Amino acid sequence: MKLIVVLALLATAVLAQPPQSAEQWGVFELSLRGPAGGNPFLEVQFGAEFQFQNRVVKAQGFYDGNGVYRVRFMPDAVGVWTWTTRGNRPELDGKKGQFTCTAPSKGNHGPVTVRNTRHFGYADGTPYFPVGTTCYAWAHQGDALEEQTLATLRTAPFNKMRMCVFPKDYAFNKNEPRYYPFPSDPAGRNDFTRFDPAFFRHFEKRVKDLLDLGIEADLILFHPYDRWGYKNMPAEADDRYLRYTVARLAAFRNVWWSMANEFDFMKEKKLSDWDRFFRIVQESDPYRRLRSIHNGAVLYDHAKPWVTHASIQSDEFTKTAGWLEAYSKPVIFDECKYEGNIPQRWGNISAKEMVRRFWLGTALGAYVGHGETYLHPQDILWWSKGGALHGESAPRIAFLRKILEEGPPQGLDAMPGKYPMAGVPGVYYLCFFDVHQPGEWEFDLPAGVRYQVEILDPWEMTIAPVSGTFEGKFKVKLPSRPYLVVRVRKLDSKS
Repeated sequence: MKLIVVLALLATAVLAQPPQSAEQWGVFELSLRGPAGGNPFLEVQFGAEFQFQNRVVKAQGFYDGNGVYRVRFMPDAVGVWTWTTRGNRPELDGKKGQFTCTAPSKGNHGPVTVRNTRHFGYADGTPYFPVGTTCYAWAHQGDALEEQTLATLRTAPFNKMRMCVFPKDYAFNKNEPRYYPFPSDPAGRNDFTRFDPAFFRHFEKRVKDLLDLGIEADLILFHPYDRWGYKNMPAEADDRYLRYTVARLAAFRNVWWSMANEFDFMKEKKLSDWDRFFRIVQESDPYRRLRSIHNGAVLYDHAKPWVTHASIQSDEFTKTAGWLEAYSKPVIFDECKYEGNIPQRWGNISAKEMVRRFWLGTALGAYVGHGETYLHPQDILWWSKGGALHGESAPRIAFLRKILEEGPPQGLDAMPGKYPMAGVPGVYYLCFFDVHQPGEWEFDLPAGVRYQVEILDPWEMTIAPVSGTFEGKFKVKLPSRPYLVVRVRKLDSKS
């Protein structure tokens, strides 16, 4: 009897004291001791219900190894929340408590959601203009290189990072990762019925590092570039992996879900599989994070209800208007080829061309993502491994981001015309003149309203005001050179 009491006291002692508070849109984490024998990943169900006033949110928990079970929750309202655990083991079921959700700290604007149909915004109302980059396997490179990547991001213009959950096997990326998502035997055979918590602890640390930098983590759940067997797991393993990943990561407010990189190159999967993956993620995620899927040669139907925005690999910007019309959702050119000098055709555009594509996509009412692929003696290319940036586009992209953030908070919608132009009718216009432009351009704006006109140089990052003010129908003389932007702003507009 005394032994039983001692064991019970020990179990209580190692139970982590639940936190008493968490900030709005932060993470409340509850840890409990539970069974470690058998296969807890298959045999134990655990989660919790969180209640604020008359609203209840259910969050799935996960097994974190060594008899530890955790559940993470993102509170979205300030005040007192209560929680009750649910599990199929007595030591995990029926535990109760409460915590206070405090006001968000400085810089915490909440999660990003779709706003104004084709744009984005934070939960607190702050506008969000995605200026993303791609570092597919940066979180699988070891601490030294990963910390260098984070140091680079601290001064880079990017507020979104596309990154793979699984390690990657591809050109310039042949090294073994430090961690693997599943345990395996000496012959390399994966045990897909279990996860390796060390892998996920490390990965979520990197997601949290991005959160601390104010960067959204666009997490790619599947990809075809694999030598470990992750791209052709059985269906039950795919589904279990999705639920486990969502349980661990969904509470971080900077998480986005991308079902795949180049989904159509994964010949092991059918279209119905991708539909199923979307539904699993949507149903498992109590916060309904942003969801997308990235294509190779074939586009997924982004009009499907579980897709929140179109993530597109293409440089066919002439199709932007059609996609915006067809999907009635934000369109992000997450991959429009990369600034670099590698032999592959997709990784050798110039910095000027990368910047041009950013401005062109913006003027067409969409968003554009960055990538860099300069050859490196140790094969440390930003697009895959991170490290340092070597190109010239990043400062120019920072200039564009500043222009966007100074502009209308609701975002810039495409406007009809001979040249790409986006803005807010009667308030703000951003017109992009590419290789060919006229010597002057006519605007027909409301009479009796004064406007300011400026000539922007996307490469030199300069803003040259045109003298005087304008109203009604007027013409603007343009410099005799290509590659410039005309910005027209209503003088009494807050923008």
